[in-house]
Amino acid sequence: MKTMQIEAFICHKDNIAVLLHDETSGKTLAVDAPDGAAIICKLKEKGWQLDTLLITHHHDDHTAGIAMLKEQYNAKVIGPEAKRNKISGLDQTVIDGDTIYFAEHEIEVIATPGHTLDSICFYLPEDKLLFAGDTLFSLGCGRLFEGTPALMFESLRQLRHLPADTQLYCGHDYTYNNGNFALTIEPDNRALQERMDTVSKLRQQGRMTLPVTLGLEYMTNPFLRWDAPQLRKSLDMIMAPDEETFKHLRQLKDNFS
Repeated sequence: MKTMQIEAFICHKDNIAVLLHDETSGKTLAVDAPDGAAIICKLKEKGWQLDTLLITHHHDDHTAGIAMLKEQYNAKVIGPEAKRNKISGLDQTVIDGDTIYFAEHEIEVIATPGHTLDSICFYLPEDKLLFAGDTLFSLGCGRLFEGTPALMFESLRQLRHLPADTQLYCGHDYTYNNGNFALTIEPDNRALQERMDTVSKLRQQGRMTLPVTLGLEYMTNPFLRWDAPQLRKSLDMIMAPDEETFKHLRQLKDNFS
């Protein structure tokens, strides 16, 4: 039986660093490198050595710790082929549809351009885990710094096909602010109301709001609910194409404070 420990923790203000430790092999993998020193500290605390580092996209708040982690552990760094010249220290690049392995855990690469053109997600089907970087957030999605609404819509449409019991880890913990926006779109969504009650309690306790199941996201995240009648009615877009509904949602979120 494959057994794995997961350690997720906040770096800087709201970045999330994640460590996966395979108990059988003793190997450890990290997803993104927002803060090399913080990740090294956590690894030492757990008594783990870093073997592999996965990178979801080229933004500095996801790559800043690569050099420090490579120097400390000589970890293998794997990231997107697209814009590979923007990520220093890559040992291997991947594209959509590639499969890589960590210990005996299968990891599928899903290209999800939108936030950036090189954004990728890492999906572990047997472990029911999705590491979505800044493509999909809890109750939200990433801003479109490089891609178009059409690209991001297609990326999220792919992710919406994943099983509901998949555990989602994101690049940032933006859940509270995202939820406040979501409530302006679907104020009568009971599942969303209950979720925000939980999120508020977690914040008061100084705890992370992740991971979350994709099933709960499908019920509460407006950026995965473009075809929900209740949401469309709220936007007065009952007959609009799905992509147009998503585009309008993204525009509203961009102007939300």
